[in-house]
Order: sequence, then C-alpha cells, then structure tokens
Amino acid sequence: MLSIGIVGLPNVGKSTLFETITKKQVAKENYPFCTIDPNVGVVAVSDERADKLAELTKSAKKIYTAIEFVDIAGLVKGASCGEGLGNKFLANIRETDAIVYVLRAFNNDKIVNIQQGIDILRDKEVLDTELILKDLETIAKRVESLEREAKAGKKEAVKELELVKKVQMILSGGRVLSETGLAEEEKALLKNLCLLTMKKRLYLLNGVEADVSDEVKEAFVKNNWPYLTLDILTELEAADLGPKERIDFGLPEKSGLDNLIKKAYAILDLITFFTTGPDETRAWTLERGQKAPQAGGVIHSDFEEFFIKAEIINWQELLKAGGFSNARSRGLIRTEGKEYTVQDGDVIEIKAGK
Repeated sequence: MLSIGIVGLPNVGKSTLFETITKKQVAKENYPFCTIDPNVGVVAVSDERADKLAELTKSAKKIYTAIEFVDIAGLVKGASCGEGLGNKFLANIRETDAIVYVLRAFNNDKIVNIQQGIDILRDKEVLDTELILKDLETIAKRVESLEREAKAGKKEAVKELELVKKVQMILSGGRVLSETGLAEEEKALLKNLCLLTMKKRLYLLNGVEADVSDEVKEAFVKNNWPYLTLDILTELEAADLGPKERIDFGLPEKSGLDNLIKKAYAILDLITFFTTGPDETRAWTLERGQKAPQAGGVIHSDFEEFFIKAEIINWQELLKAGGFSNARSRGLIRTEGKEYTVQDGDVIEIKAGK
C-alpha cells in the first residue's frame, strides 16, 4: 500500500488534515491489511472506472486502491539533533513512500504560531534543513564503514564510497537529493540507506488561495515543487458531505483530499489497472513503466513467478463492448507477453501456471 508521511511544524494544520483523513478512513475489511495504528489513516482512492466496471460485470464486491497516511509528530528546529520527538519523528518518515509538507499559509491569531509571522518558504527551508542534517548523519556513518571495507580491498565498497561522498557534498551544500537528478543506478545503490531527502514530496499550503502570494506561487512553479493550496479546516467540516452537497455549499465537487491523493500518485508516477468479474472488481496500483508480470505480482507473487501471458483490454473499450463476451468476439481483447508495458486503465487477466 502507498504510504504518505504528513510532516510540518507545530500548529500548521497537520492534526486537522489527519482528522479529515480518518473521517474518510475505509473499513478494515475493504482493504488487504487489517491493522491500523492510532497515527495511521487508510483512505480508499475513489475511482469511477472501478464503479463502472463493477456495474458492468455485476460484481458482488468492489475494492478501490488504498493509500496510507502517517501522521508524524510535529517537527521543530533541531529535530535532527533530538529536539522535540526528534529521532522518532525522523525514523517514522523512513517508512513512507513520499512526504507531504504541510505549510502554514493561514493567519489566525487564535492558533499559536511558533515562528515569527507567516512565511511559507522559510518554513519549507526549516523542514528541508532538518531532513538534510539527518541524512548527513546517516551518510557520515556509511562513509566510515565503506572506508574500512575499501581498505580491505572490496571493489564494490570503492564504487559506493565514491557515490556516498558525492551525496555528502550535495547535502552539505543544502540541497535536497530528490531534486538533484541522480542517475537510476545511483539511486539503486543508495536505496538501502533510506535517505529522507530522496523521497518525493508534495507541498500542501494550508489556507485559501488569497493567503498565498504570487511571489510564493512563482517560487514553487520555478523550482518544480509540486504544491496544492487547501483550506484544511473547511475540508474537515465538509468531510461528510457528498458531491451534490458540496456544490450546494459552494465547494468544488471533489474533496481536497481527492486532489491530494491524485497529486501523490502523480509525483510517484503511479498508474491504476483493474481486474473485474462477478466476484469482485478491484483497482490495483503499479509504477508506470512496469511490465505485465510485475502487474501479476501485485495481485499474487505466484502470478509474477509463473507468468505465462496476460489478456488485456482498456476499460473504456470493455464498457463500449458491453462485456467480455462481446469484446472477445470482436477481437478487442489482446494477448500480451512478458514484455508488455501496462497502461493506466488496463483491465487485465493474468494466466499463470507452474
């Protein structure tokens, strides 16, 4: 399951966001994991494609993909050195796939601001700095270890040491690793270090559009920092409203949480494929560019290991055909092998066998 860490300074709206999420939390039986910690909210990713496919095949059950949000304790300056909840906070981030920075844009004297005034870019820099400092600590330990291995004549250690020292220089310059264009081979070598600044991030500016200056917006656009402006308190108050009720109250039809999830999928370059039939219709998450056997592996590990072929049709073509029987008779269902790259919206049936 996709996991997103919610981070931010104290009193920026993190807890309100998490409360909004837990109001929309799916029942345990509706996703494939059955334990939710107090600081974890699991939300179904609503998808009209799954709705229409379930209706077409008269599925007894419908399961959306799910996304896990982890509410991480408020970060304070000095967390990398143990201030506040410090190391516990940073350890929790390591377990997530991406990070949402909640940055305070709203001005409300009733809610204490630990910073001097409202400054979105300054607050972003504080969060970046703490993550960079923690990564430098991790890197320093790895350099020490690799230098010993390199002296012992281990060739792999020499190669990794060169990369780790390069990363150390980047971090020392105050740069976030996810924005430095590291090669895929380099990312693979660094993966086991679980570096915090290598995680993709999305910036949630908590307030209304008028709270965010053109200067701030331009900075985010110029630096390709994916961001979303969202009034979290309003979303909490509207959490139980349906699409029609939202429109009646002058709100967008889709909730801000839906937009947040959509942007999270985009920054992680994820797609959705489907399986459907009388028993159930189900949406599955896959990294863009993955092949058919990997899609099978998402469903069941045996489907990847013993993959034979996949029968595939686009969800819209299946709907237009009126079902699998008509689609098959018209030659719309394709048989694909191991090299097929799965596309967003594919309806797939995996054939596997030992």
